[in-house]
Amino acid sequence: MSHALDGCQVVVTGGAGALGHAVVTAFVGAGAIVHVPVHGAALPSATVSGVHYIPGIDLTDESAVVAFYAGLPKDLWASIHVAGGFAMGGITETLLEDLREQFDLNLVTTFLCCREAVRRFRLRAGGDGGRIVNVAARTALQPDGGKLAYGVAKGAVVSLTAALADELKAEGICVNAVAPGTIDTPANRAAMPDADAAKFVDPRAIADVIVWLASPENGVASGAVVPVFGRS
Repeated sequence: MSHALDGCQVVVTGGAGALGHAVVTAFVGAGAIVHVPVHGAALPSATVSGVHYIPGIDLTDESAVVAFYAGLPKDLWASIHVAGGFAMGGITETLLEDLREQFDLNLVTTFLCCREAVRRFRLRAGGDGGRIVNVAARTALQPDGGKLAYGVAKGAVVSLTAALADELKAEGICVNAVAPGTIDTPANRAAMPDADAAKFVDPRAIADVIVWLASPENGVASGAVVPVFGRS
């Protein structure tokens, strides 16, 4: 990995999860200074050396997100939004509270972090530039049954990404998303013991795509939702 992000200040939400940990590790490898909001009061069991973990941040709480971003360095370069939630359920099994929970975990967290990141970007010297990368899902691009609330919420993340890219293009802020297929994590292997895990997506490969989208080397791609489906 090149060090194109040497010294760049980067936020990674969801940094305690399997994908988030891979993303944090990749940014550190690219030379970035990484800030990770942590939902609970305790730090995650697996941390990356040199990363700033900030506990007690509920990303569905507007005031908490505002305070978190206000406390970051004014030269914030990128904000990466891995935090989210997943739930199975067809239409008759999905309660309204289930739908609202998926929107809170996936759309609301992404919206709030995007908004506050843009405010922070505008404090940078010259007030120009910045990178946002959201995490959508394959089902947002290729809707399938059985996970309706999750798919609809991730579809909203896709729409948010496109709208923000158009709104911010004059400021040199690139906004993109990745749409993973099934990620190769211990939890997914345990949940799908009969699946061909060789077709799952390595979280490190997804992290590499995210790092490039967030790097200064990417000056032209914005509004894209990059499929990272693996071999499935």
